[in-house]
Amino acid sequence: MSNKPEVKTIQVQKATPEALKPYGDILGYDETVEPMPIEFYGGAAKVRRVADFVSQSPTEMPVVTLQRRPLDVRWMERHFKHTQAFISLGSKPFVACFAPPNDKELPDLDKVEAFLFDGSSGFVMKIGTWHEFPFALVDNTNILVILTKEATEGLVKDNVVQDEALSSDLEKKDLLARENITFRLAL
Repeated sequence: MSNKPEVKTIQVQKATPEALKPYGDILGYDETVEPMPIEFYGGAAKVRRVADFVSQSPTEMPVVTLQRRPLDVRWMERHFKHTQAFISLGSKPFVACFAPPNDKELPDLDKVEAFLFDGSSGFVMKIGTWHEFPFALVDNTNILVILTKEATEGLVKDNVVQDEALSSDLEKKDLLARENITFRLAL
């Protein structure tokens, strides 16, 4: 038996509300969502609730500056107490990789998908959605991330053991170490 890892190629598809429905909701303008009945400012500010954000503990909004890296997925993670969101600042595109929420120790590796976000909208994931951190297509891409402080603290190097992270709101698994598999994303 070979120890060479299996590399599965995944074709990146356009991020659309329909394609992303199993994982969460697009954060952006949606004309099909009726404005809320908020009457201040003479109708100059129309508020549309396009997604729900859920957090069971203190939430933070760090800005992460991404550089391009190989489009290879070795890790996938999920969160148990919040619906994490990614929002591009500066309209730069990014790629995100997801697998549906489940009650297993690892994501369903046959259901992993990747999506290209063009920078005009963000995304909020359902609780438990497996994902890899976004990939920049342009250096110095700033992404606003909304997540719990517990999840961020779970990623700090002192909490990482054998290339995996675990906290009460984070489970980050090393697919290479556990299943001898990685995913390569193809644009």
